[in-house]
Amino acid sequence: MTIDPFVAPSLDDVPRQKQNVAPGSKLPAPPRWRRGRPGDLDAAQPTGPLLGAPGPDIGYALTMAERSRDRLHLHVGEHADDALAVSAAIGMRRAALFGRAPIALDVEIALGLLGYLGDVTPEFAELRAFLVHGVSHDYATRRALVDAVPLEILAHPPSESLKHGAVVQAALRRVGGEEVDDSELTVAPGTLPALPPLPGGAPVEAPPKRKRSRRAKAPKR
Repeated sequence: MTIDPFVAPSLDDVPRQKQNVAPGSKLPAPPRWRRGRPGDLDAAQPTGPLLGAPGPDIGYALTMAERSRDRLHLHVGEHADDALAVSAAIGMRRAALFGRAPIALDVEIALGLLGYLGDVTPEFAELRAFLVHGVSHDYATRRALVDAVPLEILAHPPSESLKHGAVVQAALRRVGGEEVDDSELTVAPGTLPALPPLPGGAPVEAPPKRKRSRRAKAPKR
């Protein structure tokens, strides 16, 4: 089997390719990498409108949402594609909050909070049909609805988070332009148990500096 001429058999061997530098000259050691390109991010993930909630394998929530298509309780004028799109996006946000890929429970909580599993008033169902209309093809509107859901509710298991569906529905009513009192958008103290620090909120520590190891010189032949 032939050996690539640019790969030395061992670390002590001199590269066998013909050097393209002047005799007696050596290539300088490469400098340490520094963040300075236009697309490089800082230590933390940027947050803000339309930036979403990135996470590992985050798009898998779309597959799990599609499995719930036959369980949807839709109002007149609602489309399943829109309902699944906004529910999957909320599930993605919950998964990213824990720093992991989406699971079925993330989408299940989203469907329950939006009332797509049947527990919703006719008034909110009518408003929901207006709010989510066309969001499967409208990222900005879908993002506004998802970002309106309080993170303190999403961070809890369904036994706790689904008790506060009225808070989520009040937040969506405000997105739709309805005047909502601030008291309807806050969770009463003591109604949600305390959570340990989440991966998304943990401080980012700088990686330890690596010392450059000196390569042993090959003996002259």
